Amino acid sequence: MRIGFGYDSHRLVEGRKLIIGGVEVPFEKGPIGHSDADVLCHAITDAIIGALGLGDIGKHFPDSDTKWKNAVSVELLKYMVELAVMNGYALSWVDTTIIIEQPKISPFIDAMKDSLSKTGILPGKINIKAKTNEGMGFIGRGEGIAAYAVCLLEKI
Repeated sequence: MRIGFGYDSHRLVEGRKLIIGGVEVPFEKGPIGHSDADVLCHAITDAIIGALGLGDIGKHFPDSDTKWKNAVSVELLKYMVELAVMNGYALSWVDTTIIIEQPKISPFIDAMKDSLSKTGILPGKINIKAKTNEGMGFIGRGEGIAAYAVCLLEKI
């Protein structure tokens, strides 16, 4: 077995879509980034990369490479799930936490699980939690969003 940990954060700005776990969440702000800035997908992707011992998400999908400009993060995650399988591992469990002050994310969790199932992560193998930052820091002031992920890979 191998365990990986991932983290991602982005600033929220007007004029961007809020995409979390491949789902568009209605809100007046969205995360700014080189790709669609989906923090949940980025955190999970980074956790898988960590479990495989292959560096971090920036090594595989650098924002300096125009190839990844406006990339759909669900597709990047799907690639990493496939890479894990190619290296002889199955994704056994993923636990995640999304931190954002507004909007409320919990009504979208089932849709996120459904969206992420297209990457090879089955809905019964992922837990998604949504938290606020209780008004503290950049997230609490509504300036940003963050996500954490832990994944367990098992040899197949």
